[in-house]
Amino acid sequence: MSAYDILDAVKGTALKAPVQVYRSLEKLMGIGQVHRVEMLNAFVVCGCKHADTAPGFFLCKTCGEVTEFDSQNAGGLLASMKSGYRIERVSVELSGTCPNCQLLEEAAA
Repeated sequence: MSAYDILDAVKGTALKAPVQVYRSLEKLMGIGQVHRVEMLNAFVVCGCKHADTAPGFFLCKTCGEVTEFDSQNAGGLLASMKSGYRIERVSVELSGTCPNCQLLEEAAA
């Protein structure tokens, strides 16, 4: 959900302004309960266990499903590069078609 989707969903509660939603999301991201999906400019509830590694996301371009995974291996690959960069943050977001949508496409063909 985007911050504005969240604001619409909680109308009538103590959250009344976008800045309040963003502050709440920042706190939840700080404790690992919520992640920002940059490709969607949206937020998702943490759905897997990844202690000190960045989450990764599979994004279905057909149905919009977001599936979280532990991107530990991708982060290790980037960190081991001899590029001279000091890796501070890893963002792994893969866009494609989920298994359910693939089955629907095959059935329709």
